[in-house]
Amino acid sequence: MEKTRKDKKRKFLKYAALAFLVVFFISGALLFLSIWEKQQGNFPVYDSEEIVVEFNGKDYVLKENVETFLVLGLDQTEETASEDSYNSNRSADFLMLFVFDNNAKKFSAIQINRDTMASINVLDIGGNKINSVTKQIALAPTYGSSQRVRCRNTMDAVSALLLDSKINHYVSLTMEAVPILNDLVGGVEVTVLHDFSGIDDTLKKGHKVSLKGEQALRYVQSRSGLEENDNISRMERQKQYISAFYNKAIESAQSDEDFIVNAFSALSKQVGANKIIDSDRSVTQLQELAKKFTEYEFTGVCDIKGESKVGKNFLEFHADIDSLTEIVIENFYKIQN
Repeated sequence: MEKTRKDKKRKFLKYAALAFLVVFFISGALLFLSIWEKQQGNFPVYDSEEIVVEFNGKDYVLKENVETFLVLGLDQTEETASEDSYNSNRSADFLMLFVFDNNAKKFSAIQINRDTMASINVLDIGGNKINSVTKQIALAPTYGSSQRVRCRNTMDAVSALLLDSKINHYVSLTMEAVPILNDLVGGVEVTVLHDFSGIDDTLKKGHKVSLKGEQALRYVQSRSGLEENDNISRMERQKQYISAFYNKAIESAQSDEDFIVNAFSALSKQVGANKIIDSDRSVTQLQELAKKFTEYEFTGVCDIKGESKVGKNFLEFHADIDSLTEIVIENFYKIQN
């Protein structure tokens, strides 16, 4: 009788141990799957198979050897970030995606309105996607526990906006970089597009001005206080400035092969408590990129059309899907042979 009880007890413990192991392994597998799924949400996944897209009655496939580089201009410094949150309050004042066609030796730029309503990933402290919200794309860099995670989150948002086009690299600059870079090329000449009376009386509408130092920052960043105080008008000035700066930068890079190194060094020296520049590329890789700016044909800036309207709290820009599609096709696809 005693032996029978012991046998039953041993059998019970064996089955209990087996059940525990099954539960343990199933729980572990589910946890692993959950983590894996969240990580898949961090960045776009691109299928290697050929994708055919129909547009205006023609079939298109992805171009080969296209490389993209996102430039973010951040409007606040790190020391203003909330201390009780792993997120940041540094939003994007400026967003421009450079698209390099390495086969054709050409590149273009896609300017993105900071007020564009887009799907943005909400991240946990580990950088995993836990949700998504529709907000102004300027807020994408406010999610994340580090500058690199925030920038990659912005890459995700831009990718989703541009119909899942792949974003390869980024460089982020706080807007304090504008006066430094402006003066490195000896100033940038523009014809003032808007009336800056009361903000900077040296900037008179219609006058040609060689922008210097903080004056350059006021010209590209100011919106409040101007008669044309919407972001569309500011983007016109930014586009004008970028074009003029590009020409001066090309001249500087052609006359000085160390220009990009000197520019990076000048920005790095200003770090102090705040990081003015950050990139997933090294200085050497940025030098290689600079060569493309000087050697490739620049085909111009693409403007995404859409509608601006006042939302519940802020101005919203709603991109036109036809305009978006046309720009994506033009920059990332070719007619199928």
